Amino acid sequence: MERPPIRYTKTIDGLHIAYQVVGSGPFDLVYTPGWFSNLECAWEVPELGGFLGELASLSRLILFDRRGFGLSDSPTTTGSWSLELGMDDIRAVLDAAGSERAVLFGTDEGGALCTLFAASDPGRVSALVLFGIWAKYFRSPDYPWGWTEKEDEAWMRRLESHWGTEEFWSDGSYVSPHVSGDPGHVRAWARYARLSASRGAALALGRMQAQTDIRAVLPTVMVPTLVLHRIDDTAEPVGQARYIGDRMPNAEVVELPGNEHAPFAGDAQRVLRELRRFVSAVREEEAQLERVLATVLFTDLVGSTEQAAALGDRAWRELVERHHTVIRGLLARFRGTEVDTAGDGFFATFDGPARAVRCARAIIDAVESLGLDVRAGVHTGEIETIDGKAGGLAVNIGARVAALAAPHELLVSSTVKDLTAGSGLEFEDAGLRELKGIPGTWHLFRVVNAAT
Repeated sequence: MERPPIRYTKTIDGLHIAYQVVGSGPFDLVYTPGWFSNLECAWEVPELGGFLGELASLSRLILFDRRGFGLSDSPTTTGSWSLELGMDDIRAVLDAAGSERAVLFGTDEGGALCTLFAASDPGRVSALVLFGIWAKYFRSPDYPWGWTEKEDEAWMRRLESHWGTEEFWSDGSYVSPHVSGDPGHVRAWARYARLSASRGAALALGRMQAQTDIRAVLPTVMVPTLVLHRIDDTAEPVGQARYIGDRMPNAEVVELPGNEHAPFAGDAQRVLRELRRFVSAVREEEAQLERVLATVLFTDLVGSTEQAAALGDRAWRELVERHHTVIRGLLARFRGTEVDTAGDGFFATFDGPARAVRCARAIIDAVESLGLDVRAGVHTGEIETIDGKAGGLAVNIGARVAALAAPHELLVSSTVKDLTAGSGLEFEDAGLRELKGIPGTWHLFRVVNAAT
C-alpha cells in the first residue's frame, strides 16, 4: 500500500496534531491508539502495519498521533495531558479530515478517550468500538480488575529505567506474550517505542493513566458500541469488558479467544470480522431510521437543445436563470425542498402529495409565459438519505414517471392519486406503463385540474 501523506491540524489549545487519511471505504473510521504511536513508522511495525492496511480496505481510515507522541506536539504542562483536552485531538482531526461523523475505534487507554468523546459529542460518532480497555486504572472493592498500587509502582519503575530499550520488550504482554520470544519483533517494538515517545512522555502518560476512571461516563454513552476483549488477555482481565458492557445502554460485548492484548496481534482477522459485522449492522439500522415517506417531484425542460441553439448561449443562459427563479419561488410557496438541479430539470421533495401536484402544475403554467415547455412527474414513496441527499427506489420511480410525460403534461403514480382523494385534484387515466429499470408495470394518471 502506498504510504499516505502526513498532515497537521491545530487544536484549540494550540498543539499541532499529525494525522493521515487512507482508503475510500463507505464510512469514516478513526483509529485511536493506546499509549504511544508514530505515523511515520507505524506501517512498518510487524502485525500493526498489516492491520492498519486491513482497516483502510474497509473504511476511510483516519489515523493520528495523540498529543505528546510521534509527530504531534508535546504539551508543556501536566494538565494538557488530560483526557478532556485529548478529546480535542479527535475533534480537530475530524474537522481537518472533513469527517462529520465517524466510527471511533479505541484500544487500550485510547478506548477511554473515545468513550469520553462519544458521551460528550455523540453527533460526531456513528458507532464506538473498544478493544482491551479498562474503566478504572486502580483496583477497588467495586472494581477488582484494576492494578494495585504495588503493580503501578513496578510499572513506573520499568518505564523510568527501560523505556525505549529491547529489555523493556522482554515482557511482551503489553502487545502479545509472543513478542518476547521473537528477537525481530523485540527490536521492531523497541525502535517503534523510541520513535513514538521520549521517556519523559511515557512517564507523563503513565501518571495520567493512573487517574483514569470513566465509570460514571459509561451509562451516558448512547451510541451503538462494540466491546471486544480476549478472554485470556495477559495485560487486562476480561471481566472489565463485561463490566463496561453491562453499564453502557447500547453495548454488545464479544469475548474473543486468545491471550493477546493488542487487536492486531494473534487472530486479527477475527477482530476485523467482528468490526465489519457490527458496523454493517449499525449502518443498516441508520439507513432504516433515515427512510421517510415523502413525495418527489421531477421537472424537465422540453426541447432545450433546439432552443439553446436558436437563441445563442448568452440569451439561453439568461432564460434558464429566469426559469430557475420561477421554480424556486413556487417551491417556496408550496413548501417544497429543492434537492438537485441537473441541467434543465429540478428535483424536489414535499411532505404532502397534494402540495407537490399543485406546485408541479403551477410550474408548468408559469414557465409557459417564458416561452418554455416543461414536463413533470410526481410519486409518493419511502425515500432514504444517502450522503445527505434523498435517494432510493421512490426517487427513481419519480424520475421515470416524469420522463414519460409529454410537453406541458404532469403525470403522477397511482399512489399519488390515491393519497390525494378528497383534495379537489382531478385526474385522467394515462394507462399502464413500464418504467425503465423498474420491475413490473405502473398505473399512471394525468393531472387535468389542480386548482386550489
